[in-house]
Amino acid sequence: MTLSPAPTAGTSDISVYDRLESRVRSYSRAMPRQFVRAEGPWMHDAEGGRYLDFLSGCSTLNYGHNHPVLKQALMDYIAGDGVTHSLDLHTEAKAAFLEELDKTILAPRGLRYKAMFTGPTGTNAVEAALKLARKVTGRQHVIAFTNGFHGMTLGALACTGNAGKRGGAGVPLSHVSHEPFDGYYGPDVNTADLLEQRLNDPSSGIDAPAAIVVETVQGEGGLNVASPEWLREIARIAKEQGALLIIDDIQAGCGRTGGFFSFEEAGIKPDIVTLAKSLSGMGLPFALTLFRPDLDKWEPGEHNGTFRGNCHAFVTATAAIRHFWKTDDFANDVKRRAELLGRRLKAIAATDPDRMSVKGRGMMQGIDVGSGELASVITSAAFEKGLIIETSGPHDEVVKVLAPLTIDDDVFSAGLDIVEGAVRDAMTPVFGMAAE
Repeated sequence: MTLSPAPTAGTSDISVYDRLESRVRSYSRAMPRQFVRAEGPWMHDAEGGRYLDFLSGCSTLNYGHNHPVLKQALMDYIAGDGVTHSLDLHTEAKAAFLEELDKTILAPRGLRYKAMFTGPTGTNAVEAALKLARKVTGRQHVIAFTNGFHGMTLGALACTGNAGKRGGAGVPLSHVSHEPFDGYYGPDVNTADLLEQRLNDPSSGIDAPAAIVVETVQGEGGLNVASPEWLREIARIAKEQGALLIIDDIQAGCGRTGGFFSFEEAGIKPDIVTLAKSLSGMGLPFALTLFRPDLDKWEPGEHNGTFRGNCHAFVTATAAIRHFWKTDDFANDVKRRAELLGRRLKAIAATDPDRMSVKGRGMMQGIDVGSGELASVITSAAFEKGLIIETSGPHDEVVKVLAPLTIDDDVFSAGLDIVEGAVRDAMTPVFGMAAE
């Protein structure tokens, strides 16, 4: 399959964004188009351009744009005058979601969690997790990891490593230490051992933690992967230290790494799990904090939010679980497609192994090209050829593939052809300079 290059911007007026929208916007700077329609893996702009979406709302659209099953469920609910907003009142939509989540996702995995509906974004789920851990343990300190990203509100931002993001806080970000993630010092240094040594040393200067919060794959931090062995060690350390283990599954969950939860292959059972992004399946705002029943120490209303009752998101989330997760077929197909992705990326990286390497896991992989400048050239070239793709990492040096999990193989391969061509074209001048 061959993709046609997307037309360049024509008469569609996007000046309104410069006039009226804050400078804080980011993705639209690299992709200055007026998008008007989307279906499956495709987005269409006002000038007739068609783009293959390898960004997927930063893993918010794991099932693609406007999946017909999810869209129909929402349309039926709206047509029947279903409740739209309900705070935390009981609704049929919420009950159906809770039943489906427990029956299809939690129980088969041996997980018993209470569900807490927070505000609608991932950072809200993280804030609730941190507050609960501190409330339950009576401790203040939280251990996070280098290159972690957990959100932009102050508590979650304190757990985030990126200096640029942290710099926007305007106040000190305290009560969190950032320990080295798995592989931070290379493959020969076990950073879990280092953490345990620090926690067991009464003169290390690290306070007893309320929680250890970790991503199994650091989506914004550069697709750094925690090994199952390392995760099991961190889980053990948390338990021995009386801390709660929080797995931030906001970007890596909902199938992105294969299983519904990204921690499944490690065989651990976190005390608290945060979900958002693709939880609704349709891009509707929806976040959830799951925790062990014995940790449910909240007083009524002690943590709340106006939009914690998004019934439209309940409906599409329920439809997504029923459609994709009743059997292992979908997860197995994601794993198969992830192997295809890995093979293609390794072949690209092999053309210059001294400069490039493959990072990530599942359908959450990318190529580290060594510099943010080079990665930007690659993603810009890909966009001009009709592919939406972005970067991650501390220097934006990783070209990150977040294609829909439902993408057809031929379309997927065509998109990867564009990535390959963009990388080849961008790296050629580098080879030339090296030869000189």
